[in-house]
Amino acid sequence: MILITGGAGFIGSSLADALLKDDKEVIALDNFSDYYDPQIKKDNISWALKQKKYKFYQADIENEADLAKIFASNKIDTVVHLAARAGVRPSIEKPVEYVKTNILGTMNILEKMKEYNIGKLVIASSSSVYGNCMAEKFSEDLKVTEPISPYAATKSACEQICYTYSHLYNMKVMCLRFFTVFGPRQRPDLAINKFVRLISENKEVPMFGDGTTCRDYTYIDDIVSGIKSAINYDKTDYEIINLGGGSPVTLREMIGIIEEVLGKKADIKQYPMQPGDVNKTVSDCQKAEKLLGYHPQVSFREGIENFVNWRSQYINKKS
Repeated sequence: MILITGGAGFIGSSLADALLKDDKEVIALDNFSDYYDPQIKKDNISWALKQKKYKFYQADIENEADLAKIFASNKIDTVVHLAARAGVRPSIEKPVEYVKTNILGTMNILEKMKEYNIGKLVIASSSSVYGNCMAEKFSEDLKVTEPISPYAATKSACEQICYTYSHLYNMKVMCLRFFTVFGPRQRPDLAINKFVRLISENKEVPMFGDGTTCRDYTYIDDIVSGIKSAINYDKTDYEIINLGGGSPVTLREMIGIIEEVLGKKADIKQYPMQPGDVNKTVSDCQKAEKLLGYHPQVSFREGIENFVNWRSQYINKKS
């Protein structure tokens, strides 16, 4: 039985659906925070809720009592820990909240795993731990001691805490550093979702910096495939692994591709770079290839086309 924390979110709900289609038993928990409209998360899990092998709890990883009930009443053998406060910029405004959720919440999960002798954890880390890395490609053996946002710092701290628990309590832990995940169900605050919406509605598109910053965008199906492989991996006790798309795209290129797919021009307004934003992310996925057989399949353009189609269908359903 697999427990997914953050199970109603973008990645968590997509993973749950994929596991259910593989005939796995899935428990999901989510607190439906108001970071964005909770109805979006409810829509995300609408199919899963109809499945016999799915169980959902509205619960918070910061609440030890919530977790105690879930762990006591289910025979969990693997935890996929995706719940977190997301977003670089908001973490600068509310750093203490990010520490409470991301670090203390993760400690609560690890303590429950220890108590119930659960031996396998897959946890979401982030490419943001690399900070403003100058390397041509970001590999897992690079130093990550210079995070430039509280969000990034909490993710780096969680990797270290997980190592400690793996060492002390014989847990197999896979820390997966996700590189800018996109696709159907992507959070509304993230750039691709926001830009598609603004361009579609003929509204001004804010561009922070000169458009040369680049991100290694990773399609949701590729991330889900990587997580599923990490769940099954058991050869070593602790690993940190990049999951990226392998082809970085500049901000200007990203806007250009969205314009082409939508058949509309963006009304761009340029702003200064924002604090906490990194200049580039470029994943080195050789380790993921070697240990997980990971090979991203979906190109950036194809992913944008899929997202635009999904968004159109989602809006039509809601109207």
